[in-house]
Amino acid sequence: MATDRTDDTLRLRETLASIAPGTPLRDGLERILRGRTGALIVIGRDRVVDGISTGGFELDVPFTATGLRELAKMDGAIIVDANLNRIIRAAVHLMPDHTIPSEETGTRHRTADRVAKQTGFPVISVSQSMQIIAAYVGETRHVLEDSGQILSRANQALATLERYKLRLDEVSSTLSALEIEDLVTVRDVAVVAQRLEMVTRIAREIEDYVLELGTDGRLLSLQLEELVTGVDSERELVVRDYLPDAHPLDDPAELLETMAGLSPTDLVDPAAVARVLGLGTGDHLDGAVAPRGYRLLAKVPRLPGTVVDRLVEHFGTLQKLLSAGVDDLQAVEGVGELRARSVREGLSRLAESTILERYV
Repeated sequence: MATDRTDDTLRLRETLASIAPGTPLRDGLERILRGRTGALIVIGRDRVVDGISTGGFELDVPFTATGLRELAKMDGAIIVDANLNRIIRAAVHLMPDHTIPSEETGTRHRTADRVAKQTGFPVISVSQSMQIIAAYVGETRHVLEDSGQILSRANQALATLERYKLRLDEVSSTLSALEIEDLVTVRDVAVVAQRLEMVTRIAREIEDYVLELGTDGRLLSLQLEELVTGVDSERELVVRDYLPDAHPLDDPAELLETMAGLSPTDLVDPAAVARVLGLGTGDHLDGAVAPRGYRLLAKVPRLPGTVVDRLVEHFGTLQKLLSAGVDDLQAVEGVGELRARSVREGLSRLAESTILERYV
């Protein structure tokens, strides 16, 4: 069931992208609304769709917004291809399985709901009386809203994201300083992981708004990208730095998926986050932990990921890396004298600047 819901979510996102402002389909739907007529549009055709279709006529003509509007004046459904390139049939009477449960009351919406569930194709319903556009994808019904309303909510979410990102930068800088001083506790790691997940969730909500806004969301998309650049890589680096060797989830991506599954209540609890990270229970939040060094090495310029992996594997902890000399670094495969000096100087500069930021 979880997989089915995930598939429905992905297909809904694809459908919303195809009916976002600026697309030919959205233009056609808005023309239908302005003309105060209804419409039922099936996006896709196969044997199942043909099996529940009667009447109407074959067209197979290029898809246009004006053509969609004119065909909507007639009774019956319109069937278009899955790529929205051609209008295949019009004035079709759809007869889905009446035993498929539906909570819709109107005839058009109930038919759209059942057709979407039976065929697996997205179905768009335009209500003449309520003046709304609804998309049915699998078990999901999504009513399209005015761009102004979506943009208002998106801007509120963006303001929230800015505040959370500011707080994330603060706790992340604190963690870096504590790592250099070898004073990191489970609580410090849990708080950073918690903030990273919060920022990621808000960003995903805004991404949905951007998707639904289409061309109206271009500025919002730029603002979002500026705020969250580097957050995904930071999440993975934190996990790689602190994931215990004995943790059952040795893949950072799997652990991050588990983190994403935390309820909002659990996410605000550092003890719950620490448990997901495998760093003990709530009784161990003040216990000391040692980073491997991935986060700090990622900040050293022009250092390939393969070399970072070898350095971490060779030294084991950040403290050993920080105390390593040029000769020690050269002992690692792929690290010559020039690169060893670059790593040594880079880590020294990072340590100095991080401590200064913390105490000055």
